[in-house]
Amino acid sequence: MTSLDFASAWLQARTSTDRGASLVEYALLVALIAVVCIAAVTFLGEAASEKFEEVSDAISGA
Repeated sequence: MTSLDFASAWLQARTSTDRGASLVEYALLVALIAVVCIAAVTFLGEAASEKFEEVSDAISGA
């Protein structure tokens, strides 16, 4: 076994864990997804509302 093989095996043993994601990590992930969804709906909702008003004004003016 060369020193490079030894160092590689030692690093892999130190960095690899069998720990799965905890409930707290899942809760943080769900919270982040919810914030992004709310922001997207708010932003796109205003833009869509403005477009519908433009179309309504164009139809009413015709």
